[in-house]
Amino acid sequence: MDDTIIRVEALSKKYHLGLVRHDTLRDHLAAALRTSLRRLRGMRVPDPADFWALRDVSFDVKRGEVLGIIGRNGAGKSTLLKILSRITEPTTGRVTIRGRVASLLEVGTGFHPELTGRENIFLNGAILGMTQAEIRRKFDEIVAFAEVERFIDTPVKHYSSGMYMRLAFAVAAHLEPEILIIDEVLAVGDLPFQKKCLGKIQDVASGEGRTVLFVSHNTAAIAQLCTKGLVLQYGRVAHWGTAAQSLAYYSASFTEDSGSMNDSFRILDQRVAIADARINGSNKRSIQLPPGRDNIEMELEFTATEPLVVTLEARLLDQFGGCIAFFCPGHTDPHHNVIQVSAGRHVLAANMRLPPLHRGTYQIDLALVRPGVCYYARAENPCFLHHSGTPLPNGNVFEQSAQGAGYQVLTGAVRPRSGGTI
Repeated sequence: MDDTIIRVEALSKKYHLGLVRHDTLRDHLAAALRTSLRRLRGMRVPDPADFWALRDVSFDVKRGEVLGIIGRNGAGKSTLLKILSRITEPTTGRVTIRGRVASLLEVGTGFHPELTGRENIFLNGAILGMTQAEIRRKFDEIVAFAEVERFIDTPVKHYSSGMYMRLAFAVAAHLEPEILIIDEVLAVGDLPFQKKCLGKIQDVASGEGRTVLFVSHNTAAIAQLCTKGLVLQYGRVAHWGTAAQSLAYYSASFTEDSGSMNDSFRILDQRVAIADARINGSNKRSIQLPPGRDNIEMELEFTATEPLVVTLEARLLDQFGGCIAFFCPGHTDPHHNVIQVSAGRHVLAANMRLPPLHRGTYQIDLALVRPGVCYYARAENPCFLHHSGTPLPNGNVFEQSAQGAGYQVLTGAVRPRSGGTI
């Protein structure tokens, strides 16, 4: 008996850039007026262009497998998940799915903001095809997992982004779909809840035998959870194999990346905008650490639209995304390392002393945070740090950390730099 639960065959998705769909008379009149005004002003009316978000993507997923889908920003990951979730239709190709699908693609997907948390749980369960008796049986477990007991009868439009995401994940994970599809939404939550979600995904996959499709830039989570890996590049399948093989392929594609760190930041709170991020004075994503240097200077320049409490966070990772060292002085000394900033442009700086490292290439990602509460912004694609330390005898730079060894908490101080009013 064929145990394939998802089959994707020659899947492609094309978008028309510069072409807006007009469904009403008002849309047509407004578009005609804009075109006329551009021509009167001597401005060129852009011609529509085709953009292929996916091209000839094919793969099979067996029942009970956990597939990690990885790739750079714009590789087509989210487009693929939207097609598998039946949110959008493919241009060509075919998708065959056997089983009930629950998707978590954006914070609060499928929630109605005017309904309470309780009502949204029942609404989402009904959308998944569950009976009221099944939803009631899972209700207390969902609420306890999401940690929203006090607010369960409050309209979700009043929830914070973290509460919204916790409830959305709890509903998607507990209402027993055969297939669970998760995009990179867990970054909204704090570190303890991220660990809680990853544990639940592991239970769903290994303990309950359900199929999971997981998109994440957290390669350590991919290595821990996934049995198979799919690497997308420019909308095409670049690699298909085990999770370890796919992560190695993905890591190798980044080693010589010389782009800017600024391009990798994901804004998680619209009250901030990242202007520049620098390590040792450079905003490049590939940095050489000079011999004998055991510290790095980090700077993050940002704009706040209102007064905020902020600090810096950094993680030192191995090539697979395993955390070697964690740096967030605001956690260890909130009285001196959490800074109140006014609305405007600011620069925060910190000096992180590195633990003893062997020669090799490591990764560093930065984030602007309010400790224990939320992320304002974080780098999805880390900076590469080429370190000329002592080589390991067996030449395997990442052997221990890739095995999931514990990480070291680094302490230091965060301070404001000139460039804004603190």
